[in-house]
Amino acid sequence: MSTELLSAFEQLARERGIASEVLFEAVEAALISAYKRNFGTSQNVRVAMDRETGAIKVFARKDVVETVTDNKQEISLDAAKEIDIAYQIGDIVEQEVTPKDFGRIAAQNAKQVVVQRIREAERSLVFDEYSNRENDIVTGVVQRIEQRQVYVDLGKAEAVLPPTEQISGEPYRYGERIKAFIVEVKKLPKGPQIMLSRTHPGLLRRLFELEVPEIHDGIVEIKSVAREPGLRSKISVHSADENVDPVGSCVGHKGLRVQMIVNELRGEKIDVVRWSENPEEYIANALSPAKVIAVEVFEADKSSRVIVPDYQLSLAIGREGQNARLAAKLTGWKIDIKSETQALMMQGEADES
Repeated sequence: MSTELLSAFEQLARERGIASEVLFEAVEAALISAYKRNFGTSQNVRVAMDRETGAIKVFARKDVVETVTDNKQEISLDAAKEIDIAYQIGDIVEQEVTPKDFGRIAAQNAKQVVVQRIREAERSLVFDEYSNRENDIVTGVVQRIEQRQVYVDLGKAEAVLPPTEQISGEPYRYGERIKAFIVEVKKLPKGPQIMLSRTHPGLLRRLFELEVPEIHDGIVEIKSVAREPGLRSKISVHSADENVDPVGSCVGHKGLRVQMIVNELRGEKIDVVRWSENPEEYIANALSPAKVIAVEVFEADKSSRVIVPDYQLSLAIGREGQNARLAAKLTGWKIDIKSETQALMMQGEADES
């Protein structure tokens, strides 16, 4: 039994990435309970399993005291000194009390304990791995869909994509591979609960980091992301290197890089704009693809007035205000858009007054 158990520990340590010492300690702890249960004792005992031979021994542990009040838990100083003269008050005396047939009991308990500890250790390893990957992107396979919850197989664990984190109208099919953003990892009794999102702005950010080497290498920096999942997004980028075009790097040759991300997000339109420390320039860029004539900013309430050509007004505002809304979210500035004609009328009224 001992040789087989040691071999099993070694194999599990290799295959599952679980330290063999974790298994040794688990078996020892379980065998203490088994000893007390099978031999009807309340003694304080320690079970030791030899790491090289697998031999199992049981030791009764007693506290060295001046006056004994509990024979099962304590031993007098005089009695302790008969065993070893070096013992002092407060020491612990250990004496081997291994029963002759304890090996059989150990074998019965070891398998159950090992299986249980493997599950616990694997859950702990999975939790540690994925908790360190919060705010990161993962690829998984759609396993099943129950009550609009999409369960995604990540290989080592199962994650959940709840309805609130799904792109509206996006279909999910069994066996389909999808990318998602890890928003939270919780430690539950049954194992880690990994919550995914397809709507989080971080998903867009991480997709660009994966697709654009210049971002991954730190040559191009993502400054801000604004997103209306499944519909449209804006991302502002900057490079400290004057020889690098941050927008061109993200768009790629013939738009291939950004198109890969658009495809992953099932057709979500993406505007890549140049960041600027000058708010007028940044706001004008953020309203892309609309052309801007002038931008006036009001620092006090961080608002701005933007003037665009008459024929560009609807484009600047966007369908149901989407373009203007995303630009405001991207820049952090309130944006009031006026056509050139509207601006002239306002100026005329101001002059008259």
